[in-house]
Amino acid sequence: MEQMRRKVILVTDGDHIAQKAVESVAREMGGRCISLSAGNPTPVRGEQVVELIKMTPHDPVIVMFDDNGDYGKGRGERAIEYVALHPDIEVIGVIAVASNTKWVHGATVAYSVDNQGQIVEEAVDKDGYADEQLQHRIYGDTVDILNTLKLPNVIGIGDIGKMDGRDSLQNGCPITKRAVQWIMERSGAYDDSHREKTADLRAD
Repeated sequence: MEQMRRKVILVTDGDHIAQKAVESVAREMGGRCISLSAGNPTPVRGEQVVELIKMTPHDPVIVMFDDNGDYGKGRGERAIEYVALHPDIEVIGVIAVASNTKWVHGATVAYSVDNQGQIVEEAVDKDGYADEQLQHRIYGDTVDILNTLKLPNVIGIGDIGKMDGRDSLQNGCPITKRAVQWIMERSGAYDDSHREKTADLRAD
């Protein structure tokens, strides 16, 4: 019997605050977070990330990646590339995190979630403010690889767990949660009629 591909959401941030936010949202949404992938920069290679994904009990699996400001294709982006291209992995969406990095090309997004939790047809900056002058590009240190991979359901977001406290752990990380919900809805992995977390998404 052919093994089902694991459904994965990529997050281009992995600092301590982002880790706590993503872990909290994953629990609430019924998914799993690969906490070992968090760090500045990403401490594990793509091969290790895939093995960790396969060890999780059910989908969706949320994985964090971070280049820690490294110029060019850093450890986080190399790990993203490996995971995204692996035959056992199905990337159902990407949360592209803005960090206002100056030397990057930026990743093109059609949609973002702003610091009010609204889905907007613009890119946002680090603080979660939509800005037409960004021309639909998220500028972060771990996002350039997304342009070459052509992954589905890419949504921009400000600095996860922050945005002047609007996405804090104390507030329930509503902006990060909205981004995850959006991906799950768009990918068919979320039961919108019941607004409940989906426990197991491996069956079509």
